[in-house]
Amino acid sequence: MAELRQEAGPAEAGLDPKMLDELDRHFADLVEAGRLPGFLVAVARGGRVAHLTVHGLRDVAAGLPVEAGTLWRIYSMTKPVTSVAALLLVEEGRLALDDPVARYLPAFAEPRVYTGGPAPDVTTRPAAGPVLVRHLMTHTAGLTFGFYRTHPVDALYRAAGLESSVRPGADLAETVDLYASLPLQFDPGTQWNYSVASNVLGRLIEVVSGQPLDTYCAERIFGPLGMADTGFQVGDEQAGRLAELYGEREDGGIEPVPGLPLRGRPRFLSGSGGLVASAYDVHRFMELLRRRGELDGTRLLAPSTVDLMTRNHLPGGADLRSFGSRPAHDEPGNDGVGFGLGVSVVIDPDRTPAPSGPGTYGWSGVATTTFWVDPGRDVTVQFMTQVRPRSSHTVFRDLRRLVHAAVTD
Repeated sequence: MAELRQEAGPAEAGLDPKMLDELDRHFADLVEAGRLPGFLVAVARGGRVAHLTVHGLRDVAAGLPVEAGTLWRIYSMTKPVTSVAALLLVEEGRLALDDPVARYLPAFAEPRVYTGGPAPDVTTRPAAGPVLVRHLMTHTAGLTFGFYRTHPVDALYRAAGLESSVRPGADLAETVDLYASLPLQFDPGTQWNYSVASNVLGRLIEVVSGQPLDTYCAERIFGPLGMADTGFQVGDEQAGRLAELYGEREDGGIEPVPGLPLRGRPRFLSGSGGLVASAYDVHRFMELLRRRGELDGTRLLAPSTVDLMTRNHLPGGADLRSFGSRPAHDEPGNDGVGFGLGVSVVIDPDRTPAPSGPGTYGWSGVATTTFWVDPGRDVTVQFMTQVRPRSSHTVFRDLRRLVHAAVTD
C-alpha cells in the first residue's frame, strides 16, 4: 500500500508555514465543533507534497483516526477520470468529440426536447441537433439530475426512479437507455446543466472499448499510474481503511448515512460518481494532469489533449452562471468559472468568490472532497473528508482562500 508523504518543507516550496498552520486550525476547529469527522489536506508545489495534514476520525463510533492511507468515496471527482478514459479512445481514433452519441448508443437516435407543461404531461419536440460526445463531457447535452427539483424534466427523472441517478437494481446499460427515453431540458450545446452525462459517457466507453468500465479504467489508467487503491469497489484488505460516510443534520452536526455499496462489484458502474480512492492515488491523477499527460515515464495522453481537456469549452467564453440552466446554476459560486472536458476551469479570477489563479482546473465530490491544479503557480491541492452537506457550505471557498494566501511567490 502506497501512502502520500510530505516530500518538501513548506518554505522551500514557496509556501508560508504560518498560513498553512492557520489552514489546519480552521478545519480542525470544524472537527472539534462536530461539523466534520476528520480530514486530510495536501498541498504540493512542482509536484512535491509540501504540506500534508491528517486530523480527526475516519470512523467516529469506532474511534479510528484519519490516516494517510485512508480510503475515500470521491463521488463526482470520478468525472474527470471518466473524461480521461474517453480521451484515450479519442487519441486512438476510436472515438471523436463530434461523433453523435447515437452512433454508439442507438437509444439516443431521436432525442426530444421539453417545450412546456408540468410533469407528467409535458410537451416536446425533436431536438435541433444530435447529442455529441463533447456535449457529454461538457455537461451541455440537455440531461439533468432528478434531485434538482427546479424543472419538469427533473420530475420526470424522479418518476422514472432516477432521483439518485440509477433505478434500483439496474445496471449501467439499462440506466443509460432510461435516460435516453426521457426528454432533454434544452437543445444540445445551448446551455450548461450538471447532469448524469458522465454515466452516459461511461457506457459509451464500454461500447467502444468492448470492456466493462471498471476493467477498462483499471487496465488503462489505474494500473499504469500505480493507483492501486482506486476502483469501483474495495477488497477485504482495503475495507478497514475506508472512511465512514456522514450526512449533515439540520443543527449542523453529522450522523452516519449510507454510502456507495463498495463491498463487492456494483451492478451499476457509475462514471459520474462511483470511485473510491486514496490521497496517494488522487495525487497521482493530479500529477498526470499537471504534467500534461505523463507520469514517471508513463505517457497516457498527449500534452495537447490535456490542454484541450483543461480549457473552457463554453461558447463565447461564457461561465457556468451565464450559460448554466436556471435557476439551478444561477449562483455566485459559478461566476468566473467555465468548464472543460470533465473539469471546471477558472476563466476570470476577478469574479470568482474565492481567490483563484487563471486556468485553475479541477472538480469536487458530494461528500466534500475536492482537488484542483493551478498551472500558473504550479500548485496542486486536495481535501478529503466524508460529509454530505444539506446545502451549500464554505469549506471549498475557505480552502481556496487559505491556500491562496499561503503561496508566497
